[in-house]
Amino acid sequence: MPQYLVCNYLSDDFDPSAVTEAMIEEIHALNREMIAAGARKFACGISPASNAKTVRKQPDGTVLVTDGPYTETKEHMGGFWILEAADLDEALAWAKKGAIACDVPGEVRELLFMPDPKGATE
Repeated sequence: MPQYLVCNYLSDDFDPSAVTEAMIEEIHALNREMIAAGARKFACGISPASNAKTVRKQPDGTVLVTDGPYTETKEHMGGFWILEAADLDEALAWAKKGAIACDVPGEVRELLFMPDPKGATE
């Protein structure tokens, strides 16, 4: 069955104190629902974009490490779920519930697995 990344976005000026106990319980309730349905594989929040580092290969083969996310944006990823769903429509149904529970926009993308032709399994 396909797996999907369902992530949510926070504005760069997001204030964590705006998160209420009710919102936290709503998110936990959604997680319990996803687990009961067998959809959730993994979920977590991530540290603020201000803590991010970007790595970019340079023409000379070295890698440049810079502060912050790799794109110019006013939003950044705030957390994500890895879900197993029959199709994109099912993943979107979960994402809609996540957008409501977290009260933020998000994104859904199918995870792409490219097997090693030499047989590595991990």
